[in-house]
Amino acid sequence: MALTKSKIDRAGVALAKDSFRDVEELMELEEAFDEYRKSHLEPLSKTTLELQAWLNEYGHDYYIAQRLKRKPQIVRKLNRLSVRLTQLQDIGGCRIIVEKNELIDQLVQFFRDKIGKASELKLNRVTDYREKGRDITGYRSVHLLLERDGRKLELQLRSRIQHYWAESIERTSVIYGHHLKEGDGDPVVISYFQRLSDAFFEIESGRTPAARARIEIDVAKQQAEKVIREGALAPAFDSHVNEDIILTLTEKEKRSASPINNWIIVFDWNTGQFVSWDIVGRTPDEAIAAYVHYENQFPVEKNFEVVLIGSSRVATVRRTHSHYFGIEDYEKILESLDESIQGLESIGAIDVSGRQILLKLYTKHFWGQKTVAMETLRNHFCKGVKNLDSAMDKLVERGLVLRDSTKGPVSLNIKARDEIDRLVS
Repeated sequence: MALTKSKIDRAGVALAKDSFRDVEELMELEEAFDEYRKSHLEPLSKTTLELQAWLNEYGHDYYIAQRLKRKPQIVRKLNRLSVRLTQLQDIGGCRIIVEKNELIDQLVQFFRDKIGKASELKLNRVTDYREKGRDITGYRSVHLLLERDGRKLELQLRSRIQHYWAESIERTSVIYGHHLKEGDGDPVVISYFQRLSDAFFEIESGRTPAARARIEIDVAKQQAEKVIREGALAPAFDSHVNEDIILTLTEKEKRSASPINNWIIVFDWNTGQFVSWDIVGRTPDEAIAAYVHYENQFPVEKNFEVVLIGSSRVATVRRTHSHYFGIEDYEKILESLDESIQGLESIGAIDVSGRQILLKLYTKHFWGQKTVAMETLRNHFCKGVKNLDSAMDKLVERGLVLRDSTKGPVSLNIKARDEIDRLVS
């Protein structure tokens, strides 16, 4: 199909405004939309691979994944911003998560230098939302607007705390049934997330939120939770994540030689369960065909979420899209500030090597009496982990890992399951 700018924009109008002559034209314009979205996948994958190659020189822990924007998100954005489809800059997006906020400044300069020497990739703009937040919700991140092969791409850089907030508001949005990050929903709920974001910014700046602010956030949390419980459109209560999915997908990943796999995730927010999660075709044609098929089969109107994510490791998706995980107990929909800080401090107390060890033991289900020898970890599962012995000693000392003797086999401590779940999620 020949894609002209006018046809692409007409496709956007047809989908966002229901403006079309007849069914035939609608079908033609829907096909144009799918083709246009697909055209972002190859330049996006090239960019992600290039970023990963550069990050080998970066020297700090990071997670990276890419995604093509979902059709419902695109339609809402066209209506919310009153823009044309060809004006959207984030149909193809890549996300990088680093440990601390100050590392983002280093990373921005790092990418400026690298992109300045690149022949195919162009940096058009850097937008920093960290100081005041992007809007009334408190969203914080740095966005790099890139361009490759005539397609605009967005690179998001977040610290772990900024990502924690973003995933929390995503998770709450689907339970509540409103797109909170887009300003949709009761002002009481939106205000809570804005206050929480401000408190996290204080923490990242090395300051402790004042006692008064903590009290105000806890009160806001109680008020927001009441609003959500009374108005929730999709109460995914008493649900759980099937850990066997991760094991199955890890095995599939091992059989795939591709540097980046395209994963289709179908999540049912009515039950909090994965409907489907599988590797789809590596070519843009195959991947987008699967994407469109699943979007039609599992419509957003029935509370399904279909997303196409690209990643070199399936375990990375658990980091970059963590709001799909840990859906186990909705007695408390929102965490208090103290609980959030405690969870963040708990994660921060484990270094990079320790988290890598925990993740490997976790995904391989080495719990309790199911143990693994240190040599197997060293030579097979944890080859790239630095300071393996000292990191393991710290995990044992903290009670997260069980070990009978200094060189004996190890396993995760079942009694520390809740803490381990938080650390690897």
